[in-house]
Amino acid sequence: MTNNDILRRLRYTFDINDTKMIAIFGLADLKVSREQISSWLKKDDDDAYKGCSDVEMATFLNGFITKKRGEKEGDKPAPEQVINNNIVFRKIKIALNMKSEEVLEIMSLAGLQMSKHELSAFFRKVGHKHYRECKDQIMRNFLQGLQIKYRPNTSEKEAYQW
Repeated sequence: MTNNDILRRLRYTFDINDTKMIAIFGLADLKVSREQISSWLKKDDDDAYKGCSDVEMATFLNGFITKKRGEKEGDKPAPEQVINNNIVFRKIKIALNMKSEEVLEIMSLAGLQMSKHELSAFFRKVGHKHYRECKDQIMRNFLQGLQIKYRPNTSEKEAYQW
């Protein structure tokens, strides 16, 4: 999944307006403009569309963690230079303070059954023998499950109009 698609889905699921998005980026020490946010949220075929870089996405997720969990003592974590679905998945899980059982419940809301062992493979270090890459379909199901949980009264059509 693209960073822009993940950003759009999180924005919709948690009802984050432009002002809140600017504040979330600010929590991770990145100043963004309303125009930047607007260009990241455009559809891929729009002329004003701009790709959200890995650093910008990691910064947003770090700010999202701070917003949901509070300020952490010490230095703020530096955003990753390169991210993948595993990192995004882990950061969302941390932000929402989810335990494995809760993540599995979210996945089942989207129609995907998975064991605790399968889930834990996504959160292992890259070199670990049981590490598993989080494919786009898994990420889509997780984000869809979040939407079902946090915005239960939205129709499928409404969800994909951004």
